[in-house]
Amino acid sequence: MDVKPDNQNIDQLFGTTTYYIDFYQRQYKWNEEPVKKLLDDIFYKFNDEYNRYKNSDIEIDKLIDNYSWYYLNTFVTNKVLGKDYVVDGQQRLTTLSLILIKLRHKSITLNSQLSAWINNKIAGCSGYKQNFWMNHEGSLDTLETIYKNGIIEKPSDNTITSKNLVENYKIISNWIDRELPDTDLKRFDTFVFYFLKRLVLIRLDIEQTDVPMVFEVINDRGVRLKPYEILKGKLLGQIQKTELDTLKLNDLWDNIVNDINSVYEDEIDRFFTYYLKAKFADTRAEGRKFDNDYHRTIMSINTLGLDHNEKNVKHFLLNDFEYYANLYFKIRKLRENLNKDYIYLYYNGLTQMDTQFQLILSACCVKDSQEDEKIKQISYEVDRLFCLLQLQRSYDSNLFASKVYDISVRLRNCQLSEIRNIFDEVLLSVLQTAHGNTEMKDVWNYSLFKNVGIDLDKRFLRYVLARVEQYIADNTNMNMKQNLYNLVINRGAANGFHIEHILAENVENYGLFNNDEERFRSERNRLGGLLLMKGSDNISSSNETYENKLKTYSNTLYWNETLREDSYKSKLDFTKWIFAEKLNFHPMNIFGPQELEERHRLLSELIQKIWK
Repeated sequence: MDVKPDNQNIDQLFGTTTYYIDFYQRQYKWNEEPVKKLLDDIFYKFNDEYNRYKNSDIEIDKLIDNYSWYYLNTFVTNKVLGKDYVVDGQQRLTTLSLILIKLRHKSITLNSQLSAWINNKIAGCSGYKQNFWMNHEGSLDTLETIYKNGIIEKPSDNTITSKNLVENYKIISNWIDRELPDTDLKRFDTFVFYFLKRLVLIRLDIEQTDVPMVFEVINDRGVRLKPYEILKGKLLGQIQKTELDTLKLNDLWDNIVNDINSVYEDEIDRFFTYYLKAKFADTRAEGRKFDNDYHRTIMSINTLGLDHNEKNVKHFLLNDFEYYANLYFKIRKLRENLNKDYIYLYYNGLTQMDTQFQLILSACCVKDSQEDEKIKQISYEVDRLFCLLQLQRSYDSNLFASKVYDISVRLRNCQLSEIRNIFDEVLLSVLQTAHGNTEMKDVWNYSLFKNVGIDLDKRFLRYVLARVEQYIADNTNMNMKQNLYNLVINRGAANGFHIEHILAENVENYGLFNNDEERFRSERNRLGGLLLMKGSDNISSSNETYENKLKTYSNTLYWNETLREDSYKSKLDFTKWIFAEKLNFHPMNIFGPQELEERHRLLSELIQKIWK
């Protein structure tokens, strides 16, 4: 599918092309609210420009180029059998046509020399027949009557389009009569030039004959302008061209957007969503307002005051937008690539805990002197919160999503020293709620961890065992045998890592549990009875006896090898570390209920050290 964008003012838009409304499109459904919003936007900008230049002696046809342009959104067309069909944007185009009809009537009343120009933007002639550029074929009689007579009481038919043409023309007529009084021809003519020359839309022409499919593509797959593209027009369109150039605001916007979108396609939209939730949503319900059409919602935030306020827009772009977008770009890149100074950003990427973005943006002020420390602390706390909840059977995705907003509100503009207490209080409250125990005082409870294991999310299990592996390596001066990405993410059949039970299903192991198969299956699934094994090793060990499995653990991962006696020979850094930390590491030549419990408790100790 070929998409051809074209910037057009209204003078270029209307005058040579007849736009047909495709059968797949809805009728003209705009009512009072969007019509008045469009009129308000247009006249707000016009009044600002007119007051600036009204005392100029330059002729309006030359002076108009000094007026700032105003962006009116996009529309999409599709050529079928030589006809241009409006696939998206007919509501706005139809309303603009009604404004032109009113300007035509007004020009006749004022005896303006611009009448012919205006009329040419409404309709053109072919022989005896007059064709409206916006060709609502089912409502042409109503449109013709309005064109000839102005305000009418009833449409020529009962279609929704015709009814709204009549009612919206009344609104437009009253608005323009108020804004462009009959006593001021100069103001009227200036507005006509402004309306036709300085109001800009973007036309996207899609070469496709299957109109229903095109409509689906546009509305469901994002061919229409992205929210950030629309927002750019809404914001930069309020600023004088000279200031845009002087402050290089267009360059600022484009550079930031290009940087962030270089991480992932349309990543800038995710930035705005996280930013708005971080700064302006106190609850999950409020946060949902920013999930889709944030480019509309942001304009109604009173504390930003971006609607019809050039000063606030400039302040927003040069402060909040520039700082928080660059901060987001920084942490987004660090999430993708392991950097030891910001390692928890990467860890959270492995577990898909992207709530860290919202919370970091919440905690940082513009030009925050504690920015780096807050990034490190919050990314660590997010990892700790998520893992300790999962490992104590206390994680509920809905509750967690709500609690993120509780944390976010408390983090706003906080000091670095406050962050740990904020997270700990939320962590403890979730544990108490999950287990119905308001007397619980500690954020780690072995009783909650005791039976945790294979029923956890497999990716998370691989992550926990990978973190244990790294903790051993870091504290014993050994290099990791596999990187974290391979351990957690790579799941290829041969080289990917998988969860393996130490206790295979066989008669010998049943006997260790007094042939109580139910107890055996429950116990073997505990985290202390699980290992990470590469695919080929995992398959080869199969249902072997524990004695034979021990052999397969040689030269695998450090945590696996600690079951073997030879792992304790001539490894001074390792033995020194476990002695200093008083960790119950020792080889296990048999593996039954007691050994499994010891192993599980050892993991509990390591988890407490890793996540403090």
